[in-house]
Amino acid sequence: DPNEDTEWNDVLRRFGILPPKEKPKDEIEEMVLRLQKEAEGKIKDDFFLFFLVKPYERMNLKELKEAEDDFDEADIKAVEMYRQQRLQEWKRLQRRQKYGELREICGEQYVKEVTNAPEDVWVIIHLYRSSIPMCLLVNQHLGLLAQKFPEAKFVKAVVNSCIQNYHDTCLPTIFVYKNGQIKGRFIGVAECGGINLKVEELEWKLAEVGAIKTDLEENPKKDIMDMMTFSMQNISAQKDTNTKNRDVMKPNIT
Repeated sequence: DPNEDTEWNDVLRRFGILPPKEKPKDEIEEMVLRLQKEAEGKIKDDFFLFFLVKPYERMNLKELKEAEDDFDEADIKAVEMYRQQRLQEWKRLQRRQKYGELREICGEQYVKEVTNAPEDVWVIIHLYRSSIPMCLLVNQHLGLLAQKFPEAKFVKAVVNSCIQNYHDTCLPTIFVYKNGQIKGRFIGVAECGGINLKVEELEWKLAEVGAIKTDLEENPKKDIMDMMTFSMQNISAQKDTNTKNRDVMKPNIT
């Protein structure tokens, strides 16, 4: 009987004379069940990793709070980090909804909107007169910067509503506040950047006092300033040369 479990049949099977002994059906089923359980175990592990180890990636702050008891220490740390991240995102969103534009205020609102602004919020206020072209240019640039940096508060006010008899030569005037204190000031055309002021130049000025975090790597006006310095040096050198030439050409009178 080829299915008998004898030493002779084992020898014949090793030489291929008899086919391999068939495993009992129940043993095959047992192996299948074992493999199935292993596969199911892996699926469960993946399920656990995906849905339990990192559930915070699909939860809001309220759900994270309610699910804290189900997490281990590593999960709790990850949840706390994620919660802080979501909280910061929420704060940024709130600021974007609150700011993000250049708002008009009057003198009566100055203390509330500027001096008593929320803690750690940078406030940039422009005192202007609409009859001065440079003031209109600054307002245009500040409007763009307010959209680019919504975390900062950008406001403008007609100067007469805040300060009576303010001289036109001091306009435009930009004050930068934080926690009720003036952190920077730009008074007059020259300090604000000149009549050809570019928005990037104004962005750099505000970044220098800390009001905004710019992605500009260097002062946009640096090349112009270097050029002006070079020109002044050339003019000075030319004057020195001309003076020396005149001295040489002078008759030697004794």
